[in-house]
Amino acid sequence: MIDSGVRHKEAVVQQGSGNSAANEVAPPGVNINVPHSARIYDYWLGGKDNFAVDRAVGDAMMQAIPGMRYMAGENRKFVHRAARDLVVEEGIRQFLDIGTGIPTRPNLHEIAQGIAPETRVVYVDNDPIVLVHARALMLSSPQGRSEYISADLRDPRSILEDPALRDTLDLTEPVGLTLIAILMLLADEDDPWGKVEALRDAMPSGSCLAITHPTADFNPDEVNTAVAAATGAGMTLVARSREAVARFFGDWELLEPGLVPVSAWRPDSHVENQQAAYYWSGVARKP
Repeated sequence: MIDSGVRHKEAVVQQGSGNSAANEVAPPGVNINVPHSARIYDYWLGGKDNFAVDRAVGDAMMQAIPGMRYMAGENRKFVHRAARDLVVEEGIRQFLDIGTGIPTRPNLHEIAQGIAPETRVVYVDNDPIVLVHARALMLSSPQGRSEYISADLRDPRSILEDPALRDTLDLTEPVGLTLIAILMLLADEDDPWGKVEALRDAMPSGSCLAITHPTADFNPDEVNTAVAAATGAGMTLVARSREAVARFFGDWELLEPGLVPVSAWRPDSHVENQQAAYYWSGVARKP
């Protein structure tokens, strides 16, 4: 994730939001007085690695968007489908997953190595609570490998030059680059398009880029209210238009079905309302 997603502002924990904070003990390096996007996401997915402050903001956002838990689940399902298809159809055997978040099984390497055991995966995050779970991310198949590095998307060079990445991935061979619900944590002034371009430029031909990004295109009132709840708690959270999300792919070729609502990207079964999850999603290949 990105710099905890918080701009140095403590959030007020509302009464009745999850369990009391009184007896909560934070792992080393974790500030439980400010909300964190990864922990809020964990809360929506039914996880236990979250604190009262995260649940307070998560509840406020769910009040704005009643289907928020559904949206989080659809986002995870996209990861499963995209990883599967990149391995099976595109022949990808190595992945760089930036903004990993708190592990949720099946993790990306478990999906990919379940199909191609030799697959190598590097996870990137800079959240201390993710580091606590890094061992789970590094339980690889005997033939493959998975690594975790602590780095920030705002500094692509630090990611690309990290020795663990260089030891695990071969950047002369195609890479599956995944940026799942992470670019929303960069404001426009952080130039997220430039950060992604730097990553794209480092990838060889045949590499693929998978992105999901929240949007207000489908329901502006609900999404803008949820964004206001997050920013009011000191977080950086940006919902972007389809046009703005499309820019992240640059001149890479979007694979079918293109840039579509997250539930509509190669669903395993019929989806009644494809716009019920307010995310754009797409996968593109480098020529």
